[in-house]
Amino acid sequence: MRVLIAEDDSALANFVKKGLEAEHYAVDISGDGEQARAMATEFDYDMIVLDLTLPRLDGIAVLRFLRTRKPSVPILVLTGRSRVEDRVQCLDLGADDYLAKPFSFTELSARIRALLRRSHMPAESTLAVEDLKLDRVERRVERAGRRIDLTAKEFALLEYLMRNSGRRVTRAMIIEHVWNLSFDTSTNVVDVYVNYLRRKVDDGFAARLIHTVRGVGYELSCHPPAASCTVPASNHGHPALAAR
Repeated sequence: MRVLIAEDDSALANFVKKGLEAEHYAVDISGDGEQARAMATEFDYDMIVLDLTLPRLDGIAVLRFLRTRKPSVPILVLTGRSRVEDRVQCLDLGADDYLAKPFSFTELSARIRALLRRSHMPAESTLAVEDLKLDRVERRVERAGRRIDLTAKEFALLEYLMRNSGRRVTRAMIIEHVWNLSFDTSTNVVDVYVNYLRRKVDDGFAARLIHTVRGVGYELSCHPPAASCTVPASNHGHPALAAR
């Protein structure tokens, strides 16, 4: 899951970034409103954490703009403004949640999970496609009851594919969400890690779940790309970019 933090306090932004990265989010930071608006327009974020007192373009203007261009992306306002009037204005303009500073990171993390659960890509603790199951909390993967050991990057890649089960995802989308980088056409890191996953997830099973979509990228599905199924079940060339 890729998150944009629009916050001009660099110490606070880096604190939140480290906390979210520890929970396996990919995180970008923007220090001013114009840059935040441009980044949110260019990239496909799953969540935006937005301060109101941003230089160059304030958070209210960013919020108004994003609600016309990205109406479905969850936006959590994180600000020092604690007046009821400010909260009401932001919620009326389309913010999904509002948290005043100072705040507890534990509460911020819980609010992000709650928003993601309600969005088009819910943050379930357990994902399942056919007999493949992934537990985000226990960091555990099983297929047909057999435990599969994955590295951190393999786990993140499989989680992204399972969250998008039945959908075709491009290499650029995977690079941005799993490696948090802009796509480099010279890299084969996505193909390398997909092959790692295939050996662990598909080898030895009659039904293959990870499919190549020629000219596009990949799709994790219980059928070849001509058909699709989505089963999110819940209980509530730079291989060195990621160490295995």
